[in-house]
Amino acid sequence: MKKKLFAVLMAATMVASLAACGSTETETATTEVAETETATEQTSETTATEEVAATTESSDFKIAMITDSGDITDMSFNQTTYEASKAFADANGADFQYYKPTEDSNEARIASFNNAVADGYNVIVVPGYLFADMIANVAEANPEVTIIALDCSQGDFEGAGMTTLPANVCSFTYQEELAGYMAGYAVVKEGYKKLGFLGGMAVPAVIRYGYGFVQGADAAATELGNSSEVEVNYVYGGQFYGDEAITATMDTWYSNGTEIVFACGGGIFTSACEAAVKVGGKVVGVDVDQSGTIEAQYNVEGLCVTSAMKGLAATVNSTLTDLFAGNWDAHSGKIENLGLVSADDPSLNYVQLPTDTWTMKTFTVDDYKALVASMYDGYVTVDSNIEAMPTTAIKVTTFDNIH
Repeated sequence: MKKKLFAVLMAATMVASLAACGSTETETATTEVAETETATEQTSETTATEEVAATTESSDFKIAMITDSGDITDMSFNQTTYEASKAFADANGADFQYYKPTEDSNEARIASFNNAVADGYNVIVVPGYLFADMIANVAEANPEVTIIALDCSQGDFEGAGMTTLPANVCSFTYQEELAGYMAGYAVVKEGYKKLGFLGGMAVPAVIRYGYGFVQGADAAATELGNSSEVEVNYVYGGQFYGDEAITATMDTWYSNGTEIVFACGGGIFTSACEAAVKVGGKVVGVDVDQSGTIEAQYNVEGLCVTSAMKGLAATVNSTLTDLFAGNWDAHSGKIENLGLVSADDPSLNYVQLPTDTWTMKTFTVDDYKALVASMYDGYVTVDSNIEAMPTTAIKVTTFDNIH
């Protein structure tokens, strides 16, 4: 994405505040609105306070967001997309609603889209690869509806039978391997030696996070000269939420010496956190800065050491800004892959670690900035291949999927 796009609203790059309970498919409960009011206000404060200089009246646009298999309280992908979309609509005088499919199926997602369009919404924001099939089914039949997709890749669309995006659709993917690398590098530099990676489903974005995490841990251990002491347990839960079976696996890891687990997959962090708090273990969050919400939920200070983040909110804000300003052509029919855009200011990047809530002592913010500059300048490279586990000097033990 062009540098001008994120400059407008990048202050909102990562929002991870507590939201409320779920909704029906076509309407949001009033109790949820009340409970999420504080989170929305916080989000609004970090978005642009100036109204978009639109060539089209804001009232012509009505924004809807559809959740994937999770909900807007997942402290991750859905919640951030929901909060960013709602905050933008509030700041720019546009109607907003979100829709929760009745089940995790393509048919239910298509039904939610049709309900939103029937209700008059003509800008639809959707988070996650699950929406590729829905888009392939509805986009060309609804050319007057703008669809903004997060994390739907070319492969996802091709798998749904769509080789070229129509003019009313755009999608964004992220270089998750870079954020994963930063997190793995940071925690090893901080002094952790027994690491774990708990992925959700083994989809490309999750794999890139995981393989990047392993590469970063390996690089840091090599620099420290302790590769023989650093090891990583690696598993996928097979779903994007925690349960007893996943928690049991995490209990085993932590009780056998694992110090910190990168919980990478929506609500799956609950299983890692439940196991960690029993023995004083730690976690790494994903997608957004999860430190505040995780620590509030489990009432354990320092439970979340850092988070491997991608700029979901910034993407929503900048794309809606362009749409409202009449610059949709910048995105029309495109799949944009977002990563590093600044060597000097890591907060401007679409993949990053959070510095506002930094708690690491040995690996400092200045160390992190130096790492980012090296990555941006090409001195540090990260393999994005997801076909095989990276070759490392550290020990990586892979486990069969839990589900």
